[in-house]
Amino acid sequence: MSFALTGMFIRKAFSLLFFVVVLSGSLLAQTVDFTKQNFPDKKEDLKLAIKALDAGNSSYKLGKYGYSKALESFLKAYAFNPKNAALNFKIGMCYLGSANKALAASFLESAMALDVNVDPLVRYHLARAYQFNLQFDEAIQAFSQCQYLLSQMENEEQMPNLFKSIEECQRGQVLEATPVRCLIENLGPQVNSPYADHSPVVSADESVLVFTSRRPTTTGGDMDPTDGDYYEDIMISYKQDNQWSEAKSIGTQINSAEHDAAIGLSPDGQKLFTYKGSNGGDIYLSELKGDVWSKPVRMDNIINTKYHESSACFSNDYKTIYFTSDRPDQSIGGRDVYYSKLNKKGKWSEPVNLGATINTKYDEEGVFLHPDGKHLYFSSKGHGTMGGYDIFKSTWNDVTRSWGVPVNIGYPINTPDDDVYFAVSASGTHGYFTSYQKDGQGDKDLCMVSFLGPEKPFLLSTEENMLASIAVPVSEKQMQAEVVITSNLTVLKGRTLDAKSMKPVEAAIDIVDNGSGELITTILSNSQTGKYLVTLPSGVNYGISVSAEGYLFHSENFDILRSQEYQELNKDILLKNVEIGSSIVLNNLFFDFNKATITKESTYELESLAKLLTERSNVHIEIGSHTDNKGNADYNLKLSEARSKSIVDYLVQHGIAADRLEAKGYGMTQPIAPNNKPDGSDDPEGRQKNRRTDFRIIAK
Repeated sequence: MSFALTGMFIRKAFSLLFFVVVLSGSLLAQTVDFTKQNFPDKKEDLKLAIKALDAGNSSYKLGKYGYSKALESFLKAYAFNPKNAALNFKIGMCYLGSANKALAASFLESAMALDVNVDPLVRYHLARAYQFNLQFDEAIQAFSQCQYLLSQMENEEQMPNLFKSIEECQRGQVLEATPVRCLIENLGPQVNSPYADHSPVVSADESVLVFTSRRPTTTGGDMDPTDGDYYEDIMISYKQDNQWSEAKSIGTQINSAEHDAAIGLSPDGQKLFTYKGSNGGDIYLSELKGDVWSKPVRMDNIINTKYHESSACFSNDYKTIYFTSDRPDQSIGGRDVYYSKLNKKGKWSEPVNLGATINTKYDEEGVFLHPDGKHLYFSSKGHGTMGGYDIFKSTWNDVTRSWGVPVNIGYPINTPDDDVYFAVSASGTHGYFTSYQKDGQGDKDLCMVSFLGPEKPFLLSTEENMLASIAVPVSEKQMQAEVVITSNLTVLKGRTLDAKSMKPVEAAIDIVDNGSGELITTILSNSQTGKYLVTLPSGVNYGISVSAEGYLFHSENFDILRSQEYQELNKDILLKNVEIGSSIVLNNLFFDFNKATITKESTYELESLAKLLTERSNVHIEIGSHTDNKGNADYNLKLSEARSKSIVDYLVQHGIAADRLEAKGYGMTQPIAPNNKPDGSDDPEGRQKNRRTDFRIIAK
C-alpha cells in the first residue's frame, strides 16, 4: 500500500476540522494560574507549589537534558494545581523526553483543553504523543492539522517531516495489525536496575551478556552535568543454570569516570568493542585474558575519525568489521554503515560504505552481524519505520554477492520510539534488545524476545474430537507454539585441556576450509578456563587444528551439510605432550575411495604435521593406517600400508628426513570402535572411526 498523502488532500480534509477544534478549545479555555487570587486559602501550599514550579522551570530551560529533574518538580506543582495549561504542557514535554512517553498524551490533551494556544507546537507534540501511544488514527489527524497550520503560516519547508510522520503512523497501523509471533521477557532485577539499562550484546551461545547502564554504582559515582543522569558504565552477567547472574561492573580497566558503552561482542565472548566519547566518539577494542579484560585500545584512524563512530561488530571469521559513522566522505546521508577488511599485513583496509540498499538519507545505527554471516541487523530512521529508529534485517545473497533489501523485523519488537541495538543468538531463536515496560524495573530495561512459528491447532484425541463436534462451537482454539530455527549454523564449544592433568591449556585453534585449503581464522582458547567457542556456518567441510606449546597438535573434522540446521556441539579437546608413546589421529587426512591417493582436502593437515616435525627435529614417528573389517583382510592390510607410505613420501618431499619416519599398515587388526551393531548390521559411525590414520612418537 502507498503511505504518501499529498498536501492538497490534507488541507481540504482537515481545514474545517482544524477550525472547529480551535474554536471549541478557545471557548473551553480555563487555565488556572498559580496566584493568590486563585488560591486565597492555601497561601503556604501555594508558596511551595511556586517554588517547585520555579525549580522545574530552571531545569526545563536546559532542554531534554533537564527534563528528568524538571518532571520531579513539575509533578509536585501539579499535585497542587492540575488545571494550569502551561504546566500540563511542560509535563507532557518532559514525558515525551523520557522512557515513559505513553504518559505524555493525557497531559498535552489537558493543556489544549485548558488553553488551545498554550504553545504554537502543542498539536504537533500531541500528535507525537499519540504516535508513541499507538493511537495512530488520532496521530494522523493531529499531524495533518499541523500540516494545514504550517501551510497557512507559509512554513511549508517542514512539510516533508510531517509527511514522514504520517507515513510512520500508517505503517504502524499495518505492523500493529500483523504482529510478530513472539514472547518478550524482561531479564529481571538480576540484570536490570531502576535506571537506564541498554545496548545488550551477547555471545553466540548466550552464556555471556554485556550491556550499558546508568546506575548510581557507575565508576567515579558522578553524574553527567549535561543531562543529570549517571555516567554510563559497562556491566556483565553470565548465564548459570539457565538464569542470568547478578550483573556486575566489567571492571575499572574498561570503565572510566566518564561514559563507557558496550557496542559489540565477538561470538566467543572474548573480544569486546566499546565506545568512548572522546574525539567526537570512537570505537575501542578490549580482549579477555584469563578472567581479566584488557584495557581498551582505540581502533586505528582508518576506522576512527574526528567524526562520530558509534557501533561495531566482527564477522564470524574476525576478518571484517562492520561499523557506523557520520563521516562525510562516501556518506549517503547522516550516519551510515561501513565495513573494513583485515589485510594480510594485519591492517584494516579503507572503509567502504555498505551502499544505498542498506543506508538511507536518514541515520543508520547499532549494526550487528549474526554469527552465520548471512543476516545483518541494524537500526534505521529510513526504510519505513513506525517512528524514530526501527530494527531491520538484511540477508546476504550468495548469488549476487550482495545484501538484500532490509526488512522491518516487526511489532512489538519495533515501536514508535527509538529501537536501537539488537543482538541475536546463534540459534536465531532469541533476540536481546532494550524496551520500556510499565511493569519493568524502572527506566528502560533489557528484554529477550523468543521468536515463535505459525500457530498450530492443538491435537485432540479421537474421543475429544467427537465431543467437540457435539458441543457448541469453540470460540478459542488451543494453539501450540513452534520455535522457528532461522540459523544454519553449528556452534562448537568446550575446553582445551592437558590430557594427563586435565588442567586448562591456552591453545591456538585454526579453522580451515578443507575444500579450498584456506585458513578461515585462528582463535585462542581462554588461558584460565581453556574455554573456546567457534561458529561454523553450514555447507563447508571444516578442519579444526588445535596447537599449544609443548603439545602435539590435535585435529577434528566437521563436514557440515548446507541443509544442517542449528546445532551445538560440546567437545573438550585433550592435548597430549610431545613424548614417546604419544599418538594422535589425523582426522583431516583423506584418501580417494579404495586407494592410497591423498586428496587435496588433506593439505592443511599434512602441512601441520610437517611443521611439527620441522620444529621438533629430534622426534621420530610412526605413521599408522587402519581400515574397518569390510573386505579381505590381506587386501585391507596392503591398502593401509600403501596409505601410510603415501604420507611418508609427502613428508620426505617436504624436507623431513626419511630415517625419522616409519610407515606401518595395520589393516583391520586394531579397531577402536565396533564395526557392527549388536544385531549384526553395519555400524556406520564405528566403521568411520576405524578407518583412520594416526601417528605415534617412537623416539626423541
